[in-house]
Amino acid sequence: MADRKNEGALAAAYAAQRPEEVAALYDRWSDTYDADMLAAGYRHPTICLALLARHLPRGAAPLLDAGAGTGLIGEWLAITGYPHIEALDISAGMLAKAERKGVYSALHCLALGGPLPFADNAYAGIISAGVFTSGHVGAEGLDELIRICRPGGVIVLTVKNTLWDAGFSARIADLEAKGIVTRAEETSPYVSMPGEADTVPSRGLVLRVS
Repeated sequence: MADRKNEGALAAAYAAQRPEEVAALYDRWSDTYDADMLAAGYRHPTICLALLARHLPRGAAPLLDAGAGTGLIGEWLAITGYPHIEALDISAGMLAKAERKGVYSALHCLALGGPLPFADNAYAGIISAGVFTSGHVGAEGLDELIRICRPGGVIVLTVKNTLWDAGFSARIADLEAKGIVTRAEETSPYVSMPGEADTVPSRGLVLRVS
């Protein structure tokens, strides 16, 4: 089981009501985030990396790590053959840690859920791990990710079951019915942090943009 400090940080992040609260919480957490997630057995990055590799060719570029945090996934993407990755995160403190890893070609301190300052079809693929969850981003964040992903590109994301059952699943079905995306893969629900007590399951999802 993860330590009490980690439990408190997670609870506060999930309970946040405004984007500036989320940013401030992650700024404070940035120094110990990598170690805390390791202790919690954090699975989202590994699962998202596997899904991306299955559905997007090695070397596809550029990619956007949307909700990059300290750059956990960025390091692995670079190692596995995706050389051009940009990072987006709401927390300047987390992005400062990500920058030190030397794997991102650009860093964007922005919040998901509203308009993004990127061109249409800007990215070959987008990966967003642990972002669509309580207190963070809901289904309202999908439209901009779809807009900035190229036709034929993929968006890999994780969705907490509480969001999935509260309208996220219906939103995905609507996007599919309109021919905007295709659900290329959906995992079974899994516990993202086995080291945390009472963790609500999530699922991994791969959307291919039409």
